[in-house]
Amino acid sequence: MTNRHRHPSMTELIVRKRDGLALEADELSWIVEHYTADAIPHYQMSAFLMAVVWRGLDAAELATWTEAMLHSGEVIDLSHLAVPKIDKHSTGGVGDKVSIPLVPIVAACGVAVPMISGRGLGHTGGTLDKLESIPGFITALDPHRFVEIVERFGIVLAGQSETLVPADRRIYALRDATGTVESFPLIASSIMSKKLAEGLDGLVLDVKVGTGAFMKDAESARRLARTMIGIGEAHDTPVVAVLTDMDQPLGRAVGNANEIAESLDILEGHGPADVTELIMHIGEEMLLLAQPGRDRGDARAALEQSVASGHAMEVFASVIEAQGGDPKVVEDRSLLVVAPGQHRITAPASGYVRRCDALAVGLAAVRLGAGRAAKEDSVEHGVGIVLEAKRGDRVEKGDVLAEIAFGDPERLEAALGLLDQAWEIGEEPPTARPLVIDTLR
Repeated sequence: MTNRHRHPSMTELIVRKRDGLALEADELSWIVEHYTADAIPHYQMSAFLMAVVWRGLDAAELATWTEAMLHSGEVIDLSHLAVPKIDKHSTGGVGDKVSIPLVPIVAACGVAVPMISGRGLGHTGGTLDKLESIPGFITALDPHRFVEIVERFGIVLAGQSETLVPADRRIYALRDATGTVESFPLIASSIMSKKLAEGLDGLVLDVKVGTGAFMKDAESARRLARTMIGIGEAHDTPVVAVLTDMDQPLGRAVGNANEIAESLDILEGHGPADVTELIMHIGEEMLLLAQPGRDRGDARAALEQSVASGHAMEVFASVIEAQGGDPKVVEDRSLLVVAPGQHRITAPASGYVRRCDALAVGLAAVRLGAGRAAKEDSVEHGVGIVLEAKRGDRVEKGDVLAEIAFGDPERLEAALGLLDQAWEIGEEPPTARPLVIDTLR
């Protein structure tokens, strides 16, 4: 008879998971606790994570694993706030600056949004990198300051602190180095442990689908979405997942400072139609989670009014100042850095843009220096790409397809090798595709 109270053997747990057996709750909790405390070596944890990639985690295992990660460090307590606490998370895309204008728009409607964001890696941009292109803006906040800012302004835009879900930070770094990133349970638990640590009343997920997304097809995106919805249910937190198109970049700007400028355009009411519509759609879902009986049309009207009245911009300026940034940036775009070099890509023929490839544009932005190929890389806030033509647009030969801001001519040449293949122009317009593919609850 097995003694369930004996000290577990990590080797035994690796073998059992490798062979497709379910682990018990105390065993999974033990793994997370002891790896976070440096009591399990990296090589054993790497082997265990690869076993999870092969064999997965069932619903009970996943709930336990997420719970253990969630409580591996401090948990933010916002229970004293009288307003609903709703957050949003994107699985990552190209030109995806949605969170930056969305958060103040929703907060201006009376909802607290305690947002913890990440940095860009690979071809996808990071919200923190974009925010840090605002002069002085600080994203590294301790939990006390995090709560204080939410209490005052209803929002905060910060990164993961050293003490918040430390197990996730350690495990993700190991996954990135060992080829174990692409696992539905590991992706879902990584996202949800950080979000649940915020003490939320609800969460909206923006699950990207397409060439510029980690999920290349809708069925894979649905599987990931259902996994995260299930974790939310296990923790009594309602989750809505919106599947959105990422075959082409979102909005017109791809970079860091230029995406802040576009975010300010959205807050002024004249941003690109696609990203503005997605912000309003996700904002509706957030307000409906905050007040389940609310009419969708009323929610949309409230969001639009928060922009038209200037209240959302005021909220954004206030949180910029609270996090050390220069609030004058909302009125003076010249405070945002722009790389000195300028280059234009022009249409080689007349016709309709049938493809504007998100992956190619995202990788080109990384080559310019707007993103990072490795975690230790720095980013250049002033470089980037502004798209003048996207799928469905009519262009004439010689029309500008994109304007590039660059610093290093060699980096520009490396980026042009990708951008030359990013557009496809044909005689017939492409079939229109919806931006919002599906919504799961």
